[in-house]
Amino acid sequence: MKKATIIAALLIASAATTFAQTWTADKAHSRVGFNVTHLSVTELGGTFNSIDAKLTSAKPDFTDAVVEFSADVNSINTDNEQRDTHLKSPDFFDAAKFPTLTFKSTSFKKVSDKKYKVSGNLTLKGVTKPVVLDVVLGGTSTNPMSKKEVVGFKITGTIKRSDFGVATGMPTAMLSDEVTLNAGTEFTKD
Repeated sequence: MKKATIIAALLIASAATTFAQTWTADKAHSRVGFNVTHLSVTELGGTFNSIDAKLTSAKPDFTDAVVEFSADVNSINTDNEQRDTHLKSPDFFDAAKFPTLTFKSTSFKKVSDKKYKVSGNLTLKGVTKPVVLDVVLGGTSTNPMSKKEVVGFKITGTIKRSDFGVATGMPTAMLSDEVTLNAGTEFTKD
C-alpha cells in the first residue's frame, strides 16, 4: 500500500510540473524601482532599466508560482548622470565586480483575495539574503494586439542596504539604511 501512495504522490507532482505555465516579463510594461531617504528629509528613487523575469506556475491562482528576476546594475537610472555613475562605483553597487542583482522565490503564498507574500533570496553585491515582498495581483487579461494572456503584479518591500554591503561608509543621517523596493510587472504567457 505504501508503494501505491508513493507512486501516486510522484505522479501528482509530475503532473503539476508538466502543466506548469511559464510567463515572461513584458519589459515595455514593467518597472522595477527603489526609494531611499536623503538627509532624513527627501525621498529619492531610481529604476533598473534592463531587467529579466519569469514566473512559472501550474495553478491559476499562482499559489505555486516560482519567480526568477535579474537586473543589470549598469542600467540604474535616477535621472542624474553623476549620481548614477556614483551608484555604479564600489561605494555603492560596484557594478564592475557585481553587474547583476537577482531574486529567486522560495514560496508564493496567498494571504487574501489578490494579496500574496513572496519569499525568496535576493543577491546584491555578491551577498545573498532572504527577503519577503508584498505582492498584489492586478489581474489577468488578453492583450488585444498580441492575443496572448497577460497578468500584472504590484510588488513592494523593504530591505536594508547595510545587509548587502551597499554604501557601508554612508551614515544613515545622510542616506537611509532602509530601501523601499517597488515594481509594477506585466507578464505574458509563453
